[in-house]
Amino acid sequence: MTSLTQQTNGGSREFVKQSSLYQEFLAEREEILKHKWIESERLGHDIGFERALLDWIRKHRDSWRAARRAQLGPTTPTGEAKK
Repeated sequence: MTSLTQQTNGGSREFVKQSSLYQEFLAEREEILKHKWIESERLGHDIGFERALLDWIRKHRDSWRAARRAQLGPTTPTGEAKK
């Protein structure tokens, strides 16, 4: 890989990591992993990510997103938080 290609890929990665969409993905993933841990502890065995994901979506996603939107404040038409 050339130095220019490495710089371009590195810049793209940084852009993605800083994007609001990626930040929301990471925050949601963290909540799913917490739910997986709590439910696995409650049931006494690892329930797996897929089961935790589907259960969290069914039970918690809508309220979590509403609370997150309220916490982050108003957004612009593009979905980004106003500063």
